[in-house]
This record gives sequence, C-alpha cells and structure tokens, in this order.
Amino acid sequence: MQTANLSLHHLIKPSTKTEKAPLAIMLHGYGSNENDLFSFAGELPEELFVISVRAPHPMQPSGNAWFAIHWNNTDGKFSDENQARESRQTISHFIDEAVAAYPVDPGNVTLIGFSQGTILSYAVSLSYPEKVKNVVALSGYVNEDLIKEGYEKNDFSHLSFYCSHGTQDQVLPVQWARRTRPFLDNLKIENSYSEFPVGHGVAPQNFFELQEWLKKRI
Repeated sequence: MQTANLSLHHLIKPSTKTEKAPLAIMLHGYGSNENDLFSFAGELPEELFVISVRAPHPMQPSGNAWFAIHWNNTDGKFSDENQARESRQTISHFIDEAVAAYPVDPGNVTLIGFSQGTILSYAVSLSYPEKVKNVVALSGYVNEDLIKEGYEKNDFSHLSFYCSHGTQDQVLPVQWARRTRPFLDNLKIENSYSEFPVGHGVAPQNFFELQEWLKKRI
C-alpha cells in the first residue's frame, strides 16, 4: 500500500485487516523523526494499522520537533506553547485525514507518544476525545496550558490511557509524570500508570506491558 499524500510526512505498516482496522498513530519526541517509534511497529498487534508521523518543525542539523524548546540563561528552558498548540491542531487535522485516506476504523484510534509526542497526545486526546480511543503515553506529562479551553466538560467515557515513566529520567522529571494519574482520575478517565528504573526511554518490561494493554483495547 502506498503512503497517502497527507499534511504530515509519515510511514505506514498496513493491518492484517483489509477494512475498519484499528489505527495507531505514533508521535515521536523532540529532535527525532518518524523512524524512531516505527522501529517497533512490527512488535505491536498485527491487526493495528500503524502510522508513524514526522513532526512539522525541522531542526539543525537533523531531527524534528512538535514545538521549539528555548534555552534561557536565567530560567533554564521553556517550551514554545503557541507552537505546541498549533501542533495540537495539526495532529487533530491529521487524524481526520488519516481515517479518510486509509481503511481504518475512525472509532478505534490509538495515539502512541514519546516525550514531546506524549505531551501532544495528552493535549489532542483531552481536547478532542471524540477522535481518540486509547493513548499510550511514554515518558511525558500533562501540560494543561496546551489543552483546549473548556476541556473539563468533554465526554471522556470511552477514553483510556497507558502512562509510563522512568524513575531516573533526567530530561522530564518523574515528579511531573506522577501528577498524571490524579489528574486523569479527577476527570474520571480510565488510566494505568507504571514506573520503571530507567532514564528517558522505554524499558523492555515497559514495552511488554504496553503490548498487553493494547491487545485488550483495540
């Protein structure tokens, strides 16, 4: 199957189902590209139609970002939240394009994010829960400022999250991720949260756990 000409460059792994396949959209981290998470697409349930997306902002000398991170000598680093909100809208639009272009089930969409891709997965799914069924949120956290205003009134009844983080993460502190579960519980959203003794990455046991979680929900 050829890759459709959509608004974001992407790779695909077709499903074993020829129509109405569950869809997984992979969103990579800062400075990476669509090949990163796609490297384990073959290890996911075979009925998943997998799309791995390249973030829209190229970086020098290589890689891409969903939003810029600015370094400031007085305050450390801070994110370009306007750019992040633009990427939230870009991903939301891409979901619409993907379900129109490929033989997938629009009611069975999973976002799989890592780091910056996870931050955007939270923002998209909580802003537009009608477009997403499952979220695999790896090594990221909820930034409420990126969620569409009034999101608390949304219907989250069909939404599920698998969240995980490394306890030794020096890029995004585990303390930030530990706020996720109470935040989602407060919205009455089904969620699972796990920690693993690693840095900013995905441990083998972490991957096995998310595989099993996905199999039960797609």
